[in-house]
Amino acid sequence: MSSKAIAATLFAAEDLRVVDVELGDLAPNMVRVRFGAGGICGSDMHYFRHARTGDFVVTSPLILGHEVAGEIVEIGSNVTGLAVGERVAVNPSRWCEQCAYCHEGRANLCENIYFMGSASKTPHMQGGFASLFDATAAQCVRVPAELPYQAAALAEPLAVCLHAVRRAGHVKGASTIIFGSGPIGLLTMLALKHAGAGSVAMVDVAAAPLKFAEELGADQTVDLSQGEEQLAELAAATPYDIAFEISGTAAGLASAIRTVRRGGTVVQVGNLAGGSIPVPANAVMSKELDLIGTFRFGEEFFEAVELIVEGKIDVLQLVTGEYTLADAPEAFRMALDRSRSVKVVLTA
Repeated sequence: MSSKAIAATLFAAEDLRVVDVELGDLAPNMVRVRFGAGGICGSDMHYFRHARTGDFVVTSPLILGHEVAGEIVEIGSNVTGLAVGERVAVNPSRWCEQCAYCHEGRANLCENIYFMGSASKTPHMQGGFASLFDATAAQCVRVPAELPYQAAALAEPLAVCLHAVRRAGHVKGASTIIFGSGPIGLLTMLALKHAGAGSVAMVDVAAAPLKFAEELGADQTVDLSQGEEQLAELAAATPYDIAFEISGTAAGLASAIRTVRRGGTVVQVGNLAGGSIPVPANAVMSKELDLIGTFRFGEEFFEAVELIVEGKIDVLQLVTGEYTLADAPEAFRMALDRSRSVKVVLTA
């Protein structure tokens, strides 16, 4: 049956409105989910500020949100294995399972992917910051009734970090450094700790997120707003095996390349600006570095849900603010204030 909902919809840069939307009849292979909670991601904030993230440009109204969880309220006639009333973490990736990348086990590179809340295709793929939204059965991963929706929603960013750590290769015992201590940087730190990294240093240009990183267990922190001397001294004293660039800035990538040891690895996690950027590329050659890209996640989503359910990684440590879906514009403004927030979550 058709349903009405409200949705946090972006019309232009900094023009986010909570508007009424009409959902048509549920397709036979789909599941209708009532929104429980959703995390505001860095890419959501890029869309909000600039109506684009990287090379993906918003050209028509876009419902944001891809870190979401909720309760199943309706099931299509062809769906099996799920029941109305079950809580689910929703994988925003809808893989085709037919292309060469899906068959190679690299579904995150799927040629025909539908990714919630993304302007990477036209028409845009609508997101989950809506009181009701539809997903395929394969996207819905059951979670216990006692697990807070807020925790289930953060399986998505944790999956991004698990994939990044996996792309880095052997991390057990490694000396690692992360450029950017926002939510993805902090979750990457927790993922590295879980994987047995020898040490994790956090680098940023703001004091507040670095203080938060210390509280979560960072072995070292570096505030680049005070100059790069401390970073140079630490790199000389503790050669870093692996650097994760998460800030999404050319300066962050340049610092990662300069800081990591000869023969080390740099993993590009952050979404860099579209087009070309200046980087010290010759150092990649002269230091014989492995420069590795990492994009979204594949099967790590299911691993992330499992780690959260089992309490092995406490994602709720990152949550510093909660707003209702109806207050999404205010929530986005708070999320952009790094001096006061780390992870802002929307609730029903």
